[in-house]
Amino acid sequence: MGVLTGRTALITGASRGIGRATAVRLGREGARVAVHYGSNEEAARQTVAAVEAAGGTAFMLGADLTAPGAAEALWRAFDAEADGVDVIVNNAGLAVFKTVEETEEADFETAFALNAKAPFFVAKHGLSRLRDGGRIINVTGPSRIALPAIAATVMAKGAVNTLTRNLARHLAPRGITVNSVTPGITETDLAAYLADPAMREWGESFSAFGRVGRPEDIADVIAFLASDDARWVTGQEVDATGGAMLGL
Repeated sequence: MGVLTGRTALITGASRGIGRATAVRLGREGARVAVHYGSNEEAARQTVAAVEAAGGTAFMLGADLTAPGAAEALWRAFDAEADGVDVIVNNAGLAVFKTVEETEEADFETAFALNAKAPFFVAKHGLSRLRDGGRIINVTGPSRIALPAIAATVMAKGAVNTLTRNLARHLAPRGITVNSVTPGITETDLAAYLADPAMREWGESFSAFGRVGRPEDIADVIAFLASDDARWVTGQEVDATGGAMLGL
């Protein structure tokens, strides 16, 4: 039996990248996984198949989390499949590759809609479904590293690190832990620039290990935080950057 046997997890943005790797990892540990996707239903089906191939069970939920009321609608759809949740992973996100000077109001709103507003309301509407002793894990961004090329994006993700600390304090009486996981440069669809050899070399230079991250590297950290072994860890921003800019 896996460490999450009998538990149910909801993972937003689970159709690809870190979300898919996390769905497979939690499924392997015995969790029943709700695979959320924004628009790519076929990719979500592939995630479900991957979870099942790993020995887990899963079901799909589609919702554009940038739309008003979408988080509440997502949970209503969830209710048709499950009677409660034990692990919420706020993973869905996007990057707006613009500096402060280049960022227009529409860009700013785009960055905050999925990276900050969606996690807030997924958590808000999930609290009545989240069982005592449960877990909320937010995939955010490292606050200590300056990334001016995606200024609005890192600002939004920094807001969720603040939300993490506040939720951790608020939910501690219920035995619920709330933590952030902050990936570094990771090989996902959002990092298509890594196909350029010069950009890959630049990306590899950030990690103390001299490589870019893999989605599985992050999924393993999330799986730990979802387990009982992490019961005494809450309100933390867990650095999963591979030692990015260590010592600076």
